[in-house]
Amino acid sequence: MATFPDGCSLRWVVSRPPADRRRISEEGGFALMLLSDPLGTPADVKAVGTRPRFVLYVEGPRDREILQIWARRVSSKLARAVQSSSVILGGRQPARAVEHFRGLGGSSAGLRGVCVLDRDGHVERSPEPEAGEPGLEFFTWPRRHIESYLLVRRAISRCLGVTREDWLVTRLLDEHIPEPQDEKALREVDAKRLLSPNGPISQGMGLALRSSRTAKTMREGELHVDVLQLFALLRRDLGLADPECYFVAR
Repeated sequence: MATFPDGCSLRWVVSRPPADRRRISEEGGFALMLLSDPLGTPADVKAVGTRPRFVLYVEGPRDREILQIWARRVSSKLARAVQSSSVILGGRQPARAVEHFRGLGGSSAGLRGVCVLDRDGHVERSPEPEAGEPGLEFFTWPRRHIESYLLVRRAISRCLGVTREDWLVTRLLDEHIPEPQDEKALREVDAKRLLSPNGPISQGMGLALRSSRTAKTMREGELHVDVLQLFALLRRDLGLADPECYFVAR
C-alpha cells in the first residue's frame, strides 16, 4: 500500500498475469506504474480504497528522476508528491495519459492531473490534440527536452569534478553549450545527445556524464524559470503552499 503525502492511499491491482508486460514496482514505499503494454487498457489497473487526487504523467523514468531531484531544491513535500503521483507513459504518448486518466475516473471523480512532455523536434510548442480533457493539463517544455535544462556549465563542471578554470573543460563547454543568455539557441540544441555518455563532452573529457548526476549538482538558483513554472503548476494542483521566494538563474 502506497501512502501519499496528503493522506490518501492507493494500491494497484493488476487483473492480467505478468506476461502482458505491464510492470508495477515499489520504489521508496510508493507505487510506480510503467504503461509498457500497447494492448493494455485502464480497466486492467484498478485503484483499491481511496482514489488519488492528482496524477503526474511523465515520458520516462529519467524524467521522473530529474523532476524529483529538482523538486528537492524547492520543497521536500513537492519532491515526495512527484515520487508518489508519477505515472510513466513509456514515451511521448499524450493519448495514453488521457486514456489512463479517464480510467481512474477523471475530473468527475475529483481527479486532477498534469502531463509533462518534451517538445522534441517541433519548432514551437502547440496544444496537444488531447488538451481538452477536463482536469488534465498538458505542459510541454519550451526547450527541446527536459535534459535541455541541465545545460548549466557550472553544474556540469561540478558533475565532472573539475573547475571552469580547466582549459579543456572551458573549451568543450564553450564549444557545445550556448551562452546562458541565448535562449533561442538553448531551445534548439539536442541536449540528450550532448549530455549522453557517448556525447562530445563525455568523449572529450573521458568521463561519462549522467543526467541524474548533473541534476543533483544543480543548485536552487540554477533552476530555469520554465522548471519553476511547472513546479508552480504542480503545487497549485496538489494544494501545496507556495514557497516564500524562488531564486531564478538568468
